[in-house]
Amino acid sequence: MPFGAEVRGDGSVRFRLWAPKATRVELSLVGPQKLLLLNRLDEGWFELITREAKPGTHYRFRIDEKNEVPDPASRFQPLDVNGPSEVINPQRFEWRDDKWHGRPWYAAVIYELHVGAFTSLGTFRAAEEKLSHLSDLGITAIELMPVADFAGRRNWGYDGVLPFAPDSSYGHPDELKHLVQSAHEHGLMIFLDVVYNHFGPEGNYLRLYSPEFFTSRHSTPWGDAINFDGSGSRVVRDFFIHNALYWLEEYRFDGLRLDAVHEIADDSKPDILTELAETVRAQLGNQREIHLMLENADNAAHYLARDDQLRVTHYDAQWNDDIHHALHVLVTGESDGYYRDFTHNPIQHLCRCLTQGFAYQGGYSAFHGAKRGEPSTSLPLTAFISFLQNHDQIGNRASGERIVQLTQPEGVRAAMEILLLAPAPPLLFMGEEFGATSPFLYFCDFQGDLASAVTNGRRKEFARFARFSSGVMRDQIPDPNSEQTFLKSKLNWDCLSDQPQKEWLRLYRELLSLRHRVIVPHLRANSTSEILSSDEKKRTFAIRWSFSDGLELHLRANLGREPVALEDVRGTRVYHTRTAESQLKEKRLPNWSVVWSIVQ
Repeated sequence: MPFGAEVRGDGSVRFRLWAPKATRVELSLVGPQKLLLLNRLDEGWFELITREAKPGTHYRFRIDEKNEVPDPASRFQPLDVNGPSEVINPQRFEWRDDKWHGRPWYAAVIYELHVGAFTSLGTFRAAEEKLSHLSDLGITAIELMPVADFAGRRNWGYDGVLPFAPDSSYGHPDELKHLVQSAHEHGLMIFLDVVYNHFGPEGNYLRLYSPEFFTSRHSTPWGDAINFDGSGSRVVRDFFIHNALYWLEEYRFDGLRLDAVHEIADDSKPDILTELAETVRAQLGNQREIHLMLENADNAAHYLARDDQLRVTHYDAQWNDDIHHALHVLVTGESDGYYRDFTHNPIQHLCRCLTQGFAYQGGYSAFHGAKRGEPSTSLPLTAFISFLQNHDQIGNRASGERIVQLTQPEGVRAAMEILLLAPAPPLLFMGEEFGATSPFLYFCDFQGDLASAVTNGRRKEFARFARFSSGVMRDQIPDPNSEQTFLKSKLNWDCLSDQPQKEWLRLYRELLSLRHRVIVPHLRANSTSEILSSDEKKRTFAIRWSFSDGLELHLRANLGREPVALEDVRGTRVYHTRTAESQLKEKRLPNWSVVWSIVQ
């Protein structure tokens, strides 16, 4: 890694910093205090090789004899973002998973979790204790919300400022590696959510010595954009590309999910997303299965392209917000915000997602006020990750309610009977599998004026909703900076002994077991799909997927409020909504029910 502190084979440590604005850079060692001058190299680089430091040494960089700053490529910040960095020897951890080569993408069933809220202790070590539960459930991949070092003791992770350092509130870097290794021992892939579109608002010092990291040519919701296409952008691009390689090589993650890439501005060719993916594929693609995912509100299908043999060229898949929005409207009836794009013809939107990937493939979006998306019909359905819940869709609600608190259980059940057996890889959010009712709220741990600004800004966001039109009601929105907001968001595992939670868990286990036995073996094959029928008024539809290995998969669904006549079910029925048993015999499909069948 060209950045940061590197422990060398001869026992010395090499320190490197890109600081084109600085005239003098010193290494400030902590305990005992010592200043060592770095050598100035070409193009803004400073470097020092010394035996004065070793693994465990705490250090900062001193810029122009004034400001002491942490290493922007720090591997560990034991005293948080404003404290000293720690020299880490990545070779110290003894890996035992050399026989692990990953799992194919078509087998992915993803479980998103927040390390701090997943368990009562909120650590990497504590998360390990739940791996057997996830494996038994039928999960094949864990996705960690961002762990890069953020200010304070709690945060969703999207305010990280030191992208190479796992946050110390979760544990030591070796404990994160141990979690990765344990996941592999349970047969689980493990992915990491990374943020390459901005830095958090506290603890980032790059402007002091590397203002080239930012550009005013582009803007984002967080201010000036990261400079991926202007003067000095080569080093900036390398910083993030090496960050991706770092997590995949040094920590042996099986994949990365890149957050909100629609907020990355880059006019260069190739753009940073393309170059990053090509570099990862070139360096690691032949060693083991590596998977790259996107969150992209632009529905830019070209990043998901396959070659003539249907092999991934850049990104395996994208989180498909469209299918979530369509299902959410059908299940809850909500129409605020981005849901208004799906309130008319939600069955049509859902069917299009199930057969073509995106609902919006260039059509006009009233919410965005512009055309949105690119054609996705040529892509395999495995390129689209489906979900009914995730951290955004829960946590961006004022009270952090989960779906089981917003609608009747039969609607949630029917939605999951569709998502968990359809070809697209499904994603669950922690606790969803047992119908958790603990909220997942927006939380952080800022101080002073920044804390007040975040709290007030959070409440102002909801002023446009009728429920929060008065200041009194807005003041009841949980304070993101309150520790109680975080504690309320911790997953309550004790409720697993309650009967409703047992029933939800039984359903999810049954569906995922069926998915792995009946559906997944055919997903490696090419497929075509066809909407056999749809009725917007009755909210019914039928779909057929035909796979090149000869299998046909059929779905009939009634998401309406009244029973409907059931056409003859072709082939072998492999699953139906349990409460529909008696009416199915009378060739009636009850409300909120589905029937799956296969023809071979």
